[in-house]
Amino acid sequence: MLLIFLLACQSEGERADAYGNFEAVEILISSEIQGKIIRFDPLEGEKLNRGQVVAIIDSTQLYLKKKQLQTGLTSIRARIRTLDAQLEAQRVQLDNLERERRRIENLFERGAATSKQRDDIAGQVALLEAQMAATESQKSSVETEMTSLDVQIQQVEDQLGKCLVRNPVQGTMLSKYRQAGEITAPGQSLYKLANLDELMLRVYVSGDQLSGIQIGGEVTVRYDAPGGLESASGKVTWISSEAEFTPKVIQTREERISLVYAVKIGVPNDGALKIGMPGEVLFQNN
Repeated sequence: MLLIFLLACQSEGERADAYGNFEAVEILISSEIQGKIIRFDPLEGEKLNRGQVVAIIDSTQLYLKKKQLQTGLTSIRARIRTLDAQLEAQRVQLDNLERERRRIENLFERGAATSKQRDDIAGQVALLEAQMAATESQKSSVETEMTSLDVQIQQVEDQLGKCLVRNPVQGTMLSKYRQAGEITAPGQSLYKLANLDELMLRVYVSGDQLSGIQIGGEVTVRYDAPGGLESASGKVTWISSEAEFTPKVIQTREERISLVYAVKIGVPNDGALKIGMPGEVLFQNN
């Protein structure tokens, strides 16, 4: 019994290689437009799916603006149809004048028409061609205006889409900063999100330990539980390239080390791990 007790004490007393705290990648979700929040149903702690509509911003003014732009676009299209009809009539008139000019040219060559008649018909053709050019220019200007309205409608439609605040990634709502009925603006945070299915244990190691650690390496992570320390498997996901001074709340194997390297270890979470919880790691090569 004494041997068993000593072995148990030795196992429990096995010193960790590094210490730190669990953290998650937290994302602040903001509104992209200004307006009154019509709906914002999810609660803190609720899991959200990617693409899920989380909040709805009032879109009344944007909808009315879109209707106004669409009305203007309809009017411009009607103007273009009118100009097209006017150009067609001018083309028919030009064809008639061209035939008349050729007839007068033939008569002039035979001496049956005067120079004034030839000059008059040439002037009429030139005047009509100038009028057609002006109509074409007017049509081009109206088409440019129509293109501008099309772009404005697309912009409003984009803003209307942003009235539905969609969750960007799967995760859990950690904090909720706005409620339905409040006014929000672009850049104002609506809620904080994090994926809690895997947490990161950030620990600090010395330069001597760093040589035995590599990204992708398997490690053993221990954390406090009601029955004592629980163990879990983790994987090194990131190693800092620069040394820093030891944070005051962190301990390492050597008590007097002043410069350490930060290391992140991904640990699958079944719900037992919480953000901010302390943890320790055993590198398998030690």
